[in-house]
Amino acid sequence: MRLKPSIVLRFYSLYGILIQVAATKSKAKGSQGQFPLTQNVTVIEGETATLTCRVDQNDNTSLQWSNPAQQTLYFDDKKALRDNRIELLRASWHELTIRVTDVSLSDEGQYTCSLFTMPVKTSKAFLTVLGVPGKPQISGFTSPVMEGERMELTCKTSGSKPAADIRWFKNDKEVKDVQYLKEEDANRKTFTVSSTMNFRADRSDDGAVVSCRVDHESLNSTPQIAMQVLEIHYIPSVKIIPSTSWPEEGQSITLICESKGKPLPDPVLWTKDGGELPDPERMVVNGRVLSINFLNKTDNGTYRCEAENTIGQNSAEYVLIIHDVSNILLPTTVIPSLTTATVTTTVALTSTVPSATTISTRDPNAYAEQTGPDHALIGGIVAVVVFVTLCSIILLGRYLARHKGTYLTNEAKGAEDAPDADTAIINAEGSQVNAEEKKEYFI
Repeated sequence: MRLKPSIVLRFYSLYGILIQVAATKSKAKGSQGQFPLTQNVTVIEGETATLTCRVDQNDNTSLQWSNPAQQTLYFDDKKALRDNRIELLRASWHELTIRVTDVSLSDEGQYTCSLFTMPVKTSKAFLTVLGVPGKPQISGFTSPVMEGERMELTCKTSGSKPAADIRWFKNDKEVKDVQYLKEEDANRKTFTVSSTMNFRADRSDDGAVVSCRVDHESLNSTPQIAMQVLEIHYIPSVKIIPSTSWPEEGQSITLICESKGKPLPDPVLWTKDGGELPDPERMVVNGRVLSINFLNKTDNGTYRCEAENTIGQNSAEYVLIIHDVSNILLPTTVIPSLTTATVTTTVALTSTVPSATTISTRDPNAYAEQTGPDHALIGGIVAVVVFVTLCSIILLGRYLARHKGTYLTNEAKGAEDAPDADTAIINAEGSQVNAEEKKEYFI
C-alpha cells in the first residue's frame, strides 16, 4: 500500500519538528548565528533551473526546499514530491541544492528554503520563467504591387513573456513610423505582439527586402527575423541618348532609346514628326537604337521613341538639327601710300549651327548662350590690323628717306664745276639765290 504524497509531506514535516524540539534546549544559544541564504533565478522556458540554499554556520540542523504551493520538494537528501523533473544535486549540513529540468511557465513563483531551528528560519528565492516568442509572421503582403498603391504589412509573434519588441527594416534601414499592439494570451502569462507598417509603393522599392525583427531577452541577442522581397510594377521611363551633340551634314548619328520598366517594356517604336520614318534605307532601327546615315537638311525634325508594357506607355522626344560648315570672307583692306603699294588680307571663318537637343530636357536659353562673341574671329581681326599698320610704317619711312636724298643732291649741284673753293661757294650761293628767286617767282 502506497502512501499519498501529502501524508509523506506531513510525516517529514513532523519528523523535522520533533527532532528540533528534542534538541531545542541544547542548541538555543548556538542557533542564533544560523541563517539560510538563497538567490533569485531566471530561466528560459524549457531549460533547467538550479536552486541553492546555503548555511554558513550550521550545527547539524535540517534544510528543506518547498515550491510556491508550499509543497516540500526535498527534506535534506530525502525527496518528498514525486516529480521526475526535480533532482537532488548536493545535500549537506551547509547546503541543499536541487535542480528542476524542462521548466515551464507554471513553475514560476517563490520557492522557500527552511532551516529548522527554533524558531524556523526561511529564505525566499523567486524563479522567473521567460516565455520565448514564436517565429514572427508577416501578413498583408501581395506580389506584385502597382506603383502608387499603399501597402500595409503586419508582423505578429505570440508566446513571449514579458512582451517582445518588434522592429521593421527596409534594406537594413529601420522604419520608425509603425503601429505597435500588445495583447495578453489566454493563459494570462504570455503576450501576443503585433506591429503594422504602412507605406506607398514606389519603383525604388522594387527588389527591396522588408524584414520584421523580434527582440527578446530570452533570445540571447539572436533576434528572430521574418523577411519579404517587394516586387513593384511600374510604367516605363524613357530617355533618348544621341551619339553626338553636333550632328553635321554628311555624317551619321545614332539615337539610343533607354527605357526602364517592370515588366520589361516591349520593343520601342520610333517616329518622326508624328509619322513613320521617311527614309528606311538611311534610317535603320535595331531594337532600341535608331541609326541615320549621310545626314542632310531633310533629316531635321522631332524624333519620338515610345515604350510600352502591361502597366502603361511612355515616350521621349528629340529635336534633330543638322548644321554644316560655311566660309565667311573679310573685305579687302587697301593701305594708301605715297608709292604704289596695296596689301590684301583674306580671313576664312567657320560658323557653326547649334546642335539638336532633346525636347524633354531642352533649355530655352541654350541657343541664346551659343550666340556669344567669337574670340577666334576677334583675334584674327586684331592680327590683321597690326600687320597692316606695320606695313604702312615701313613704306612711309622708305618714302621719306628717298625724298631727303634728292634734296641734298640738288643743293650740291653748284659746286660740281668750280675750279676752286671760292668759286664753289660763289656758285652755291648763286644757286641758292636763283632758287629763292625761283621760289619767289613761283609764289
